[in-house]
Amino acid sequence: MPLYVVFGATGKIGRATVEMLCRQGEQVRAVFHDVSQSERFKQLGCEIAHADLRDLNTVTAATRGADAVQIICPPSATAIQPLQDMADIADVLSQALIVTRPKLVVAISDYGAHLAFGTGVTMGFHTLESRLGKMGLPVIFLRSAEHMENWKRTFAFVAKTGILPSMHHPLVKLFPTVSAQDVGIVSVGFLTSAPRKSIEVVHVEGPKRYTAVDVAQVLGAMANREVVAVEAPRTEWISRLTKAGSGEAYAGLVAELYDTHNRGLIDVEPSVGETRFGTTTLEGAFDRLKSAWHEATVS
Repeated sequence: MPLYVVFGATGKIGRATVEMLCRQGEQVRAVFHDVSQSERFKQLGCEIAHADLRDLNTVTAATRGADAVQIICPPSATAIQPLQDMADIADVLSQALIVTRPKLVVAISDYGAHLAFGTGVTMGFHTLESRLGKMGLPVIFLRSAEHMENWKRTFAFVAKTGILPSMHHPLVKLFPTVSAQDVGIVSVGFLTSAPRKSIEVVHVEGPKRYTAVDVAQVLGAMANREVVAVEAPRTEWISRLTKAGSGEAYAGLVAELYDTHNRGLIDVEPSVGETRFGTTTLEGAFDRLKSAWHEATVS
């Protein structure tokens, strides 16, 4: 029976991948760092592996015997050098996979990862793709659009003020977005089937594109009140991000990413790969976040 190894199993995408594989009766090894999360995955019937993405020995051990591996290179909002940190993780992952040589690697990447400069945080995924592309293994770069669930960070402010600040400028600009759960579902389809090429690019976004105004309307319907989208002033982006807990370096990279996004450059790479569309609408994604909204309204 094939063994599927999923890194970042406690994250939004990883959890969705693990749960679907388990529902299908597949043999799954869930890999994560936080040992306190082990019991929930044991209840799903998973094998458990604990690994530090910066430690070659634990990552190699976690991938040993795998037929297919889903990996992720998460950026750290508090790292002193976030891009170097992602590059270090990419190096460890590639070195481990070269040793254990699974039949397929599905690497969660990002819209805009094909661009070589000027994309802020997304530059880390450009580096990841560069490193993994040299392994000599079949790899699918699963480039995800911005996650719908990320708007959860605004819930407390929206609940208090009725205002949705947005770094998407202008507010009526359509942008690609996707539910993280749908990314995991798409990944399962690739993990459980033979790859079509040695290196492949697949973009994943939701069934339609939205504007910041659309997001405000959906939040308003959930809150049963008017919610108004406003452009967060560019001069305030970094201070807003640092007040929310990001380090200065990471905040600067996020600001650079949205500058490029607002120029229309964070999108599907032209004439490369294919695009898969999830089924979850923004309304559906927010419906799954109702408990988080309730917590925001009572805090």
